[in-house]
Amino acid sequence: MPKIDIEAVPLAKGSLYPAPYDEPCRERQRQRLGNAVGLDQFGVNLLTLPPGAWSAQRHWHAAEDEFVYILEGEVVLVDDGGEQVLRAGDCAGFKAGVANGHHLVNRSDRDARLLEVGTRSADGADPVDYPDIDMIVPLGSDDYHHRDGTPYPVKPR
Repeated sequence: MPKIDIEAVPLAKGSLYPAPYDEPCRERQRQRLGNAVGLDQFGVNLLTLPPGAWSAQRHWHAAEDEFVYILEGEVVLVDDGGEQVLRAGDCAGFKAGVANGHHLVNRSDRDARLLEVGTRSADGADPVDYPDIDMIVPLGSDDYHHRDGTPYPVKPR
């Protein structure tokens, strides 16, 4: 049946980033709604950011579009252009290949809930750059590497 029982969708907490880059994302909670119904061309996630949590390290994708819609609460979108407050009903999008590092930060005193939608590239077909830190995902890999190409230790998925 195509209706998703949200309560039955597993909750993933934290991130697979190597330390110390995982720290600001440790409290984020994500439910992969698209996976629950077998979607494989794009992902749909329900993201909860408690106060102080980040959605991700600031990043941009070479091959995947991203879109976020704020359902509840308030977050700050931080990108190369500066900062903007997004509240319930606001949305933002990030075109693949545009080198505009971005992430969302919950600086409020209550949880924020967002819907994330994004392209799904084949394994290793989406290089990702993290402009503020010594981290990339190179073409042909799904794992994090230093900018010099040295891989970080892989966390269990």
